Amino acid sequence: MKGRLLFHLACICAALNAVHVLGKRSGGGSQSYVIACGASRRGTDSDGRAWSPDSKFLASPVADSVPAEAQSQDPSLPSAVPYMSARVFTAPASYRFPVPPTARLWLRLHFYPSSYSNLDPANSYFAAAANEFTLLNNFSASITAQALTQAYIVREFSLPPVGSGELNITFTPSTAQGGAYVFINGIEIIRMPEIFGPAKMVGFGDQAVAVDGSSLQTLYRLNVGGQYIPPTNDSGLTRTWYDDTPYLFGAAAGVTSQPDGNVKIRYSQDVPEYIAPPDVYSTARTMGPDPKVNQNYNLTWVFQIDANFTYIVRFHFCDFLLGKVNQRVFDIFVNNQTAQAAADVIAWSGSEGAPVYKDFAVYVGDGPGDEQLWVALHPSVSMQPEYYDAILNGLEIFKMNDSNGNLAGPNPVPSQMLLHDEAEADKKFAPSGPSSTGQVIGGVVGGVLGFAVVVSVCLLMWHRMNGASGMEPGVGRWRPLHGSSCTSTASKSVSGKSNNSSHLTSLAAGLCRHFSLFEIKHATKNFNESQVIGVGGFGKVYKGMIDGGSTAVAIKRSNPSSEQGVHEFQTEIEMLSKLRHKHLVSLIGFCEEDGAMILVYDYMANGTLREHIYRGDKPPLSWKQRLEICIGAARGLHYLHTGAKYTIIHRDVKTTNILLDDKWVAKVSDFGLSKTGPNINQTHVSTVVKGSFGYLDPEYFRRQQLTEKSDVYSFGVVLFEVLCARPALDPSLPKEQVSLADWARQCHRKGTLEDIVDPRIEGQASPECYRKFADTAGKCLADHGLDRPSMGDVLWNLELALQLQENPGEAANSIEDGDGENRHDDRHGAPRSTAGGDEETVVSGGEIHDSNLDEVFSQLVNPRGR
Repeated sequence: MKGRLLFHLACICAALNAVHVLGKRSGGGSQSYVIACGASRRGTDSDGRAWSPDSKFLASPVADSVPAEAQSQDPSLPSAVPYMSARVFTAPASYRFPVPPTARLWLRLHFYPSSYSNLDPANSYFAAAANEFTLLNNFSASITAQALTQAYIVREFSLPPVGSGELNITFTPSTAQGGAYVFINGIEIIRMPEIFGPAKMVGFGDQAVAVDGSSLQTLYRLNVGGQYIPPTNDSGLTRTWYDDTPYLFGAAAGVTSQPDGNVKIRYSQDVPEYIAPPDVYSTARTMGPDPKVNQNYNLTWVFQIDANFTYIVRFHFCDFLLGKVNQRVFDIFVNNQTAQAAADVIAWSGSEGAPVYKDFAVYVGDGPGDEQLWVALHPSVSMQPEYYDAILNGLEIFKMNDSNGNLAGPNPVPSQMLLHDEAEADKKFAPSGPSSTGQVIGGVVGGVLGFAVVVSVCLLMWHRMNGASGMEPGVGRWRPLHGSSCTSTASKSVSGKSNNSSHLTSLAAGLCRHFSLFEIKHATKNFNESQVIGVGGFGKVYKGMIDGGSTAVAIKRSNPSSEQGVHEFQTEIEMLSKLRHKHLVSLIGFCEEDGAMILVYDYMANGTLREHIYRGDKPPLSWKQRLEICIGAARGLHYLHTGAKYTIIHRDVKTTNILLDDKWVAKVSDFGLSKTGPNINQTHVSTVVKGSFGYLDPEYFRRQQLTEKSDVYSFGVVLFEVLCARPALDPSLPKEQVSLADWARQCHRKGTLEDIVDPRIEGQASPECYRKFADTAGKCLADHGLDRPSMGDVLWNLELALQLQENPGEAANSIEDGDGENRHDDRHGAPRSTAGGDEETVVSGGEIHDSNLDEVFSQLVNPRGR
């Protein structure tokens, strides 16, 4: 321990000394500038960084320069600072910064295309230059953000030393566009060590490209096999590292791994910590455990780039799983050319846990397909290594300036589908649930405009996914077929009328009962309003009587005048027709006649969970009833995640989707948004964001990457709803209390959660039970999915809480680990001691499947490092 502490202290001292020497050599000067353009005073962003006003850095008073405020705040902005203020120019203008003359600099420009001073963001076209380098030309932040489906744009450049000691950043409105203007929200100038050396030119033998006098634009910076790394975790250089999974090509994504507690990342003089932070080198993506499979595919990433530029591709390696030469040897390909044959990380680095990086340069012309850059790894079979595998920890791609000092590329071209979607977004969006989602979001994020942008992005991604392949990724055998592409083989309904418009697969149709429209009308007294028992995004829910009045059912009918809901209708039937479980609502049948879309379920006599804890006139539930209901719902969700042939992610877990039968048994309902989860080679499903605000997993919202842990987050909100008896979102409360998830977590951390607990259950819960329940709910709401428990662990902890309520002494003595971590395998180990009695066999495709898999397959699902 003492030795490791001394090592870390030595590293810190060396880094500080390097900065000191750099500052001395450069003749002093400011270390960095973090400027909020147009701001009147200093402000702090969400990472705690202070941003200063820009006025004193303007090169001279500019009559055509005005500070402005954005008229709306998009909910995906990381913080109001610096994006809600801007400097607007209608004529050429410059900023001037004194900088160290011999230091390389990071320059970051921040743009949030919004309406400033009633100017149309679509009219903003401009150029930007840093001394002799052209950074942007005829740049439109509005078009770029629209095409990339992002709310804001950050452009990062690395500038060579400025010998004059003065950096001038000049913005010029485009003359080709009438009424063009410039806006800029933030400018960062960060001193950096010289991290670039000569890069080996791919395809030209040992020829190298000198980088030291060039400017570069950062296009991609990826933490391969790991998660998002914010600027505050980046070894002092405030870089942002992103997840690599959106760029993986095909389904063969390999596996991710992390070092065990005995392996530490050991930097060296050749690879100091500022090259990449420890979080990059402590995660990796490898090809997997099967050598035969690995020899037959490449681990591949694909990136969109601009043609006619040279690119520097930096590979970061750190092998913390193997420690000997020739154990893992692989070839590196860039754009289908061999960049490095027989790469051996241990041979390069010298030992396990020691980082190393390699730079390669590649020129991309303007031929067909040259708008993409491909990176691939493949085992070096000819070297006969011990393991046929490859490894990568991080990847960076930089664009070099051309011979004219230019880095500017063209604006991306938004697709016609995107433009159509945005034009139709407002009238196509229908809020989900009994309350107006638009009003809720307006109270939370400051306006309907910001929400409309998010909806436009979601619609674009949905159309892209479905337009590209004709199906939603990851759906597999349960893929709901779209209406025009499939007709049910069961072409006759019960009434004998034709069902030519059927959207269902023959399998799903065969597993469900068909109702005629006449039967449905008879059961609901011709959809009499007196029979309505609920209203949701799909439509109204009626109580009905079938089979001669002997059976009560709930009948959910879509809005007959709307074309919306077809996909949800299909998904609900496709899912529920193949699932049977005590804690899942049972689908009896459907009606699809004369354009009607109607679903028939078991009648739940006691309605939704929500109406028994708030917003209802029902008697309040006791603490024990609430706990048992939560356990039942957790069993249903755990079964979806682990007990079926495919992982199923519910995607809309909330208190209105947990129903209670006449015996107060909880049943999870509403599978219209459900998705089949990732397969064994994937960590997530990339999909458009859907769900209910207040319950949405923030990681899923930011990254459009869905996992089972997204359901866990939503269920954590449900647990706090049950405990506190208040909505997930309540705009009438003070700002810090609007979101129950945020407010409850804050109170839990401060130890004041008791202050917001439902007073109607005060004193009913034993201290041990209450503590276990609150801790479980808090863990569900962790920011990152990897930090949340599995649904099996949540179930185990809730059952422990119930035992602590009923027999506190015996329960406390019967366990050794109070967390319940890893009690259940996250994909396959259904808890036999707790939920086993409620499990029922899943019927999928007419086959019977057991959820218990053998040890060999479980290791494939959860591969461990060798």
